Amino acid sequence: MVKKYVHDIRWHPGITVDELVDMMDGVGFQSTRLKRASDLIVKMKKSGAKIYLTFTSNMVTSGLRGLFAQLIKLGLVDIIVTTVGGIEEDIMKAKGEKFILGTFNADDVELHERGMNRIGNIYITNESYEHFEGTFQSMLKHIYDAKKTETKDGLISLTPSDLFREIGLKLKDENSILYQAARKGVPIFCPAVTDGALGFHLFMFKQDHQDFHIDVVGDFANIIFSTSQDEKKGIISLGGGVSKHHAILAALINGGMDYAVYMTTSRQTSGSMSGATTNEAKSWGKIKDDSEAVTVIGDVTIVFPLAVSYALSVLHDEGLIDR
Repeated sequence: MVKKYVHDIRWHPGITVDELVDMMDGVGFQSTRLKRASDLIVKMKKSGAKIYLTFTSNMVTSGLRGLFAQLIKLGLVDIIVTTVGGIEEDIMKAKGEKFILGTFNADDVELHERGMNRIGNIYITNESYEHFEGTFQSMLKHIYDAKKTETKDGLISLTPSDLFREIGLKLKDENSILYQAARKGVPIFCPAVTDGALGFHLFMFKQDHQDFHIDVVGDFANIIFSTSQDEKKGIISLGGGVSKHHAILAALINGGMDYAVYMTTSRQTSGSMSGATTNEAKSWGKIKDDSEAVTVIGDVTIVFPLAVSYALSVLHDEGLIDR
């Protein structure tokens, strides 16, 4: 085993993100893992692996949303798995809604009285959700009417990924995840599609359109067949929960992940999916025994932009991502 030694990190005028992340490899603790994550993202892409990007909705609430959209545009990721709040808030932002930066220690009763909903230190107004209702119902009606002319048996059935593609094609914001995914042919899977405002509006729409169906089970087949046993597979999992598990479950059915990068603030001692490490996933076969994998414990809004910026610089210099 080759010995590595701790190296002091030092600032200099004009230091770049790439230089900083490179130096972090010798700092120790989570800094070393962050550099390892950057290197694995590069390796996934160079190996030709199908790359899953999974994230929870709070990350779309934050300013990471535009970075996710850019990764799709650049061709870094092949499959997206998220939770329904991320879909809602991507549409909201694409339609011009602004989210407010506040504090973690706000008076939440007062916020409620003022019609504001807190996610960490970010606030979303009730008005934004009201606008979303009108926007989404209008989109559903247009999609329904268009599909009605195509159907032969009187039933209109869409998987969630079908629906998100149709919505993405109607958006005009290049910083939108749905917009970029629709144009790059990247499927977006959301197994818990009813767990939010969007699910409620699907329910309401169906009351007046009983021939309209959202086929969640059909999307389970789609994510399974989006890769094969023979293909190399990698995952960048940000946060955890259902979005993380849905991807690694699909990979399990197809032989397991060859590469894995987990980033989370959760700890494995909770026994949760969000805190489960890449080593734990090996016990299930969701990640292969000989896979290259790393778990970074840290706030994704900090560690992910650093890690992926370094990886993108390497891939850009080698002409391995779209321009």
